[in-house]
Amino acid sequence: MKEIQLDDMDLRLLDVLQRDAAQSNQALAAQLHMSAPTCLRRTKRLWDLGLIEGQVALLNPERMAQVVGHGLQAIVEITLDRQGDEHLQAFELRVVADAEVAMCWRVAPGPDFVLVVHVHDMPAYLALVQRLFTQDANVRNVKAFFSVKRSKMVPALSLGAGA
Repeated sequence: MKEIQLDDMDLRLLDVLQRDAAQSNQALAAQLHMSAPTCLRRTKRLWDLGLIEGQVALLNPERMAQVVGHGLQAIVEITLDRQGDEHLQAFELRVVADAEVAMCWRVAPGPDFVLVVHVHDMPAYLALVQRLFTQDANVRNVKAFFSVKRSKMVPALSLGAGA
């Protein structure tokens, strides 16, 4: 794999983009004190290097609840009975393909996986449990924690002193 070289301006650009990618290239360039063509060229390079995976809109859960209902968000710990690589991969492939699984981490020590799931209501959660956990003979333990309030959610990575 080719080594990626980033300078301080690249790190500053990534920092600003991960906090607000909706601004125009001209606004971004002005904020970073560079020309618009340079800013666009650097941004394209960061995409081409695979450092930027995508752009999303972060929805306000309280406002969305007024429109679609509150729903349930759960953090779920999963421990498998057999932890061979083929078993871990099979479980991981199945859960990441499920639309109601928002995040999936393979972790250690402790459980094998930690998932964040978003479902409409408790019957939908029970359907997810049946679909992903109960029908899998390799799932040994499931421990769910239901969110009652989101205090902080920042998807930005800390980029250190350069940003």
